[in-house]
Amino acid sequence: QVQLVESGGGLVQAGGSLRLSCAASGRTFSIQGMGWFRQTPGKEREFVATISWSGGRTYYADSVKGRFTISRDNAKNTVYLQMNNLKPEDTAVYYCAGSEGGTPRYWGQGTQVTVSS
Repeated sequence: QVQLVESGGGLVQAGGSLRLSCAASGRTFSIQGMGWFRQTPGKEREFVATISWSGGRTYYADSVKGRFTISRDNAKNTVYLQMNNLKPEDTAVYYCAGSEGGTPRYWGQGTQVTVSS
């Protein structure tokens, strides 16, 4: 079993910053990568960023590249998402995901990020 817990969401003005955290516990040895997704009501969940546990290779959606940075602390089983220069369109519920074989299999409960204009 795997548990993922997100934290760090909140309300911020456009141009501001937030740092999200995702702590993993349980049988995390099966997880190959960690990622962040986001979802707005009425829309499909979209990919934001991902990072591999072993090599630290990162990938970003074009919409956030240059503004968001994903990182990891293997000793703490924690993944972070530093979000800078936030825009109103970044408003969404952000979900942490753990992947096996390139497919997200474990999900956190989500944390709300609201960017005001």
